[in-house]
Amino acid sequence: MAAKKTFLIRSHIRSLSRDSAITSALLRWFRTAARDLPWRRTLDPYAIWVSEIMLQQTQVKTVVPYWERWMRELPGLRALASLDRDRLLKLWEGLGYYTRARNLQKAARQIVDQHQGQFPKTYAEILALPGVGRYTAGAICSLAYNQPTALLDGNVVRVLTRLDAVSEDPRERKTNEGLWERAKALVGKANSLSSSHSPQLAGNCSALNQSLMELGATICTPRSPDCAQCPLKILCKARALDRVDDFPRLPKREKPTPRRFHAFVIEQRGSIWVRRRPEGIVNAGLWEFPNVEVMGDSAKKPEETLLEHLGLERATLDPIATVRHSITRYRIELKAYYGVMKPREKLRSGTEGSATMQQVTAAEATALAFTSAHARVLKAWIGRREGQR
Repeated sequence: MAAKKTFLIRSHIRSLSRDSAITSALLRWFRTAARDLPWRRTLDPYAIWVSEIMLQQTQVKTVVPYWERWMRELPGLRALASLDRDRLLKLWEGLGYYTRARNLQKAARQIVDQHQGQFPKTYAEILALPGVGRYTAGAICSLAYNQPTALLDGNVVRVLTRLDAVSEDPRERKTNEGLWERAKALVGKANSLSSSHSPQLAGNCSALNQSLMELGATICTPRSPDCAQCPLKILCKARALDRVDDFPRLPKREKPTPRRFHAFVIEQRGSIWVRRRPEGIVNAGLWEFPNVEVMGDSAKKPEETLLEHLGLERATLDPIATVRHSITRYRIELKAYYGVMKPREKLRSGTEGSATMQQVTAAEATALAFTSAHARVLKAWIGRREGQR
């Protein structure tokens, strides 16, 4: 019994020693390796919050110009809370997952109403905001206030499962909770160390969490990780086993489902027909061109689709663009066509008819927030139009 107790104590000491080595190595590395990102130049919780929401499922290089434009136009919570919905969606246009933008505004209004416009400072208060989950609350608390709160995103999961050679699926509840505890232990250890390792604007807790994310984004990448440059290479169990590519153990992805659409840029009296997507569906409130999903027969002619769904008979339609994109497990192909309506001609009424659509000029269309695919169609149509002048 005594031998077993001694073994457990030694194991615990080795674990503490390894955690100290891990956190010290990460803090030293981050001080010189951190990318110069605009939201890292501030401790403003509002600015950090906006960056974290934008970075969800979106690459850093895409987010930077959006964040900079957002902060110029909406430098504080009250500006966001009072912003017109159409302008809000236009500022977000192209980032996708528009619920994020709507939740930002809901949360801003909640902060104005419940916190007198001052961004909350406790984990529980931040977690209570619309659109804020466990990761985002932890990120804001540590990055803005240097609190020892853990965070776990895809990059951190990859680093931790390789570092400890975690063989279970990280999405499984028990394993995921174990990774949260692991992240919590590391940020707690960083909190107890000297702050001499930290970058100028961040304390140890902030620097540790950012270093884990940075390592996953730049070195411990999903494919072809640069283990030779990793500050944790001598501490990484997956590397010691020569099995880095085996972690994390994620289930196989479902086979993508193809979907095909026909979209129509219909001009009448110098204006084009567009419609706003109704509430309660994906991309609600955004604008799009009339479009129809082509079921089954992908070879169906667009002229047939136009007549069947919008009641317009065109002998020919000019192709404008083919847009391919992905939404969750769907692989979508949108083929857009251009046609001209006669002055007195009418679109068929109904869910896809004139009752839900309106005419706008090209200039007016550019001020509207379109879904990502239809924004590309609009750009292609405007380019085609200007090229014919």
